[in-house]
Order: sequence, then C-alpha cells, then structure tokens
Amino acid sequence: MIAPVKQALAEIFALGGPVVMILVALSVLVLTVVLYKLWQFTAAGVGRHAALRDAVAAWDAGDRAGARAALDRSRSYLRPVIDMALSGQRDAARLQAEAETRFARLESGFRVLDTVAQMAPLLGLFGTVLGMISAFQALQDAGASVDPSILAGGIWVALLTTAVGLAVAMPSALVLSWFEARMDADRLLAERALRTVLAPGHGPGAARGAPAAEPVHA
Repeated sequence: MIAPVKQALAEIFALGGPVVMILVALSVLVLTVVLYKLWQFTAAGVGRHAALRDAVAAWDAGDRAGARAALDRSRSYLRPVIDMALSGQRDAARLQAEAETRFARLESGFRVLDTVAQMAPLLGLFGTVLGMISAFQALQDAGASVDPSILAGGIWVALLTTAVGLAVAMPSALVLSWFEARMDADRLLAERALRTVLAPGHGPGAARGAPAAEPVHA
C-alpha cells in the first residue's frame, strides 16, 4: 500500500517539481478541513433550527409554556443562548457575545480555506514561471541543434502547475462560500430570534407597553 503511494508521489515530483508537491499537500489539507467542518456542522445542527423557531414564535405569541416545550425539543447549538434569553437575561450585548462565541467555534478553519484559495493559483503561476525558465535554459543549452520538442515538453510541464493550482483553488473557494452562506443564515436567525425574545409582540411586557429592548447588532 505504501509503495504505490511513494511511487505516485515520485512521479508527481518528477513531472511537476516541488511546486506541484506543495499543491498536493495543500489539497490534502483542504480535504481534511472540509471533512472536519462537515462533521462539525452536522454535529452542531447548523441550519436545523425548526424547534428553535417554534420556541421563538410561541414566545412572541405570548405562549410561554409552548416556547419552553419547543425549546426543550431543540438540538440547535444556539439553544443555550435562546434559553438564557427566555430565562430572563436582558443584556443584549451578553447574549450576542454568547452567540458569537458559538459562531466563531464553527467558523474556525475558514481562514485556512481562504488562504489556500488565494495562494494555490499564485503557487501554480510560480511553478509555471520556474518551468518556463527551465525550458528556455534547455533550449539555450541545445545551441544550434534545437529540438522543438524540448521547448514544447518544458512548456507542457510548466503549465501543469497552473492547472493543478487552479484545481486546488476553485473547489476550496466554492466550499468556503457554501460554509460562509450557512453561517450567515444562522447569524441572521440568531439576531432575529434574540430581538424577538427581548421585545416580544405579545405577553406581559408588551401589554404594559414596556420599552423595546436594546437592539442586538450582528
């Protein structure tokens, strides 16, 4: 099992040089981060907040018991934050900080994907420049007996690094965009839920004409 892997890596190194090897290592890193984030998102219940929405809607309608019952069914990672709000925590800044702490935990690793998405094309271009330099040096050493296949082969190998760089960068950028969209949706949900709990449309506080709670900023 190990011998074929070593042979494949040796062929890649011989074909594309150290730049391609770096890009291959980055692709393994990206795959590891993506798999971990998918597991983390699934375990935290990112995007799955049906019971949490029911709890907030019940609270907004003045049904305190229904809100508690719905919240008890929730498995969302935002449940503790909403529970704090339902339990009487009125400090909007504290609640927002609690929510942001959970968002930051789920957004860890995004910087790695962003860095790879930006650096991989540059590394590919760098490999292409190095390959072109080697190709023209070989052409110069050939002197008068110039073989066009020498230049063509060198250019082909040089352009390979650019192709590998793009192949690593594009999926990284696409997956990062999808992860960020999921987190943006959850952040909007949390902001709206906290605003609703702190300033419900019904219930004792609203009936007495209590002033609206301090707004929660994203």
